[in-house]
Amino acid sequence: MRSSSRAVGLVLGFAADWYFGDPRRAHPVAGFGRVASGLRRVSYADSRVAGAAYAGVLVSGAAALGVAAERVGRRPVAGAALTAAATWTVLGGTSLRREASAIGESLRAGDLAAARERLPHLCGRDPRGLDADQIARAVVESVAENTSDAVVAPLFWGAVAGIPGLLAYRASNTLDAMVGYRNAKYRNFGWASARLDDVLNWVPARFTGAVTVAAAPVVGGSPVRALRVLRNDGARHPSPNAGRCEASAAGALGVRLGGTNTYGDVVEHRPVMGTGRAPRVPDIRRAAVLSATVGLASAAAAARLAAAFAPGRRARRLR
Repeated sequence: MRSSSRAVGLVLGFAADWYFGDPRRAHPVAGFGRVASGLRRVSYADSRVAGAAYAGVLVSGAAALGVAAERVGRRPVAGAALTAAATWTVLGGTSLRREASAIGESLRAGDLAAARERLPHLCGRDPRGLDADQIARAVVESVAENTSDAVVAPLFWGAVAGIPGLLAYRASNTLDAMVGYRNAKYRNFGWASARLDDVLNWVPARFTGAVTVAAAPVVGGSPVRALRVLRNDGARHPSPNAGRCEASAAGALGVRLGGTNTYGDVVEHRPVMGTGRAPRVPDIRRAAVLSATVGLASAAAAARLAAAFAPGRRARRLR
């Protein structure tokens, strides 16, 4: 029974996120962000050592909280319940799709101003001056990348390492979003947070790419074309992980992603991925459907993986 409680908890937590989305009040991740912001104010220095200490304290603290939770939940029912709660807390797939759909609805209604106002909820790109199709590209790229960050990766680490894995991964990913920038202020201080996030997302991003290729027919795409784009363009992205997610999505959707992006005062020219047409507003819905399909497949895979990594089963194998 104990060997299956982690798997059951992951599935229940995934179902809670699927139906309810993020907790509406007192979200624990927001609370972690406030703690991280406070610690950043008192510990910031333009130094990799200071940044590594900052990330180490926060990520190890989250993992320690997970260890304490698993000790409390030693009985199978309690363990499954606590794992479900932690999984629901760290997943963000439904909120990701809802934000994307809300922007798509604004664009379909011709309300470009509302779409521009909402885009920062989804990604860090500067929405000023973007037209409807440029916003659609930003949304499709964000959905593709964050399907791994917000769904696949936490499920993977929850399967492998239980509640400590869930909480430590979400802490790392949150720190990357807060300080993992290449600008003058965070190039050194945020280096450790960014590199840790890259390491933790290496396997999940490649799994996301593979499942996206397999799921291409769900959105009218070709797995052969998606695989070709993934193989040709996945490694061209500046991120070692995001490119796999975006390239496979570009191939599955039959669109062309990448190009010039503006982040405040920083302008980046990203490599083009895919050989299809530029994304259009209807592709936002297709990207959301593709993301949901990848999430469902990932939940099933995580449940199987959790059963293999569960403490009770490992102990039996060692006898």
